[in-house]
Amino acid sequence: MIEWLLDGLLVLALVVTAVAALWSRNLFRAVVVFIAFGVLMAVAWVRLQAPDIALAEAAIGAGLTGVLLLDAVSHLASKRPRVQKQEGGSR
Repeated sequence: MIEWLLDGLLVLALVVTAVAALWSRNLFRAVVVFIAFGVLMAVAWVRLQAPDIALAEAAIGAGLTGVLLLDAVSHLASKRPRVQKQEGGSR
């Protein structure tokens, strides 16, 4: 019974993180949620008794890809022009 509950919560968490990563407007938040999705996928592979795939998912899916996406987001953020707000009002 407990195993079914754990599996159900894992599936729910996977669906929620997948939807959150796809619909997030903030790129940094989307990448962080994507990394969390990769970690949850690794846990799902462990639950399916596939530790080799779980290690590959954790290393590549959450680790390497996550780091590369975070680096890409930081480069995108540095390329955007800064909009300065003018102090005071219009006269």
